[in-house]
Amino acid sequence: IMSLTKQQKKEIVVNLKDKLQRQKSVAFVNYKGINVKDLFALRRDLKKEGVEFKVLKKTLIDLALRESGLENISVKDFDGQIAVAFGYNDEIMPAKLLYKFSKTNKSLSLLGGILMNNFISKEAIINLANLPSRKELLGILAGTMNAVMSGFVRVLNGNTMGLLTVLSKIKK
Repeated sequence: IMSLTKQQKKEIVVNLKDKLQRQKSVAFVNYKGINVKDLFALRRDLKKEGVEFKVLKKTLIDLALRESGLENISVKDFDGQIAVAFGYNDEIMPAKLLYKFSKTNKSLSLLGGILMNNFISKEAIINLANLPSRKELLGILAGTMNAVMSGFVRVLNGNTMGLLTVLSKIKK
């Protein structure tokens, strides 16, 4: 494997800074020990959900974090080979997909991440993974709003029916 030139490293950091500025959430994982076939399948599943998965050197990740104003976050103390998953559309999706994958493939371990430009622990990533997705939450919200509206319509109809009953008895 050829080492990267200074120019290539600069380009990687610039590219990484762009990703860090566009992300809604980031997950850091140790992927050491995963075979190529499983890694390819993971990338494909992540990509389908709008999550970008990059294998990068810790020094380049830290440099991009510093240059993005996230100097309070560092990956240099993480063990193993680091990969970064960027969630651009959904805050929960990177954590959810990586956590699901880690349950069947023990070689992948969650290390932590970034949410709202703050570092979050491995435990926080797992909690995030267990939340309903944006689509599921919107479905729950729509169902709740529909139930409230239906109840409101029933109450209005009930009052109208009661008034009609009273009026028809008065008429008799």
